[in-house]
Amino acid sequence: EIKDLISAALADLKLAGIVKEDQTDALISRAIITYCRANFGEPVDYDRLKKSYDEQKAQMKTASGYTEWGDG
Repeated sequence: EIKDLISAALADLKLAGIVKEDQTDALISRAIITYCRANFGEPVDYDRLKKSYDEQKAQMKTASGYTEWGDG
């Protein structure tokens, strides 16, 4: 189930335009962990985790090196 959540997190990031998939990158890794924590079981703090993940994703969308927007 964890491997599926990691794959889902990477797919969600890709849908958002984030093309960097380096799981050793600190921002990517933290986003994957947050996504997994929010979607594993039924966490009592789901709303907080979901908001945190969405904020992390939004930050990567505007950071250089994470998308291809404006790189050509």
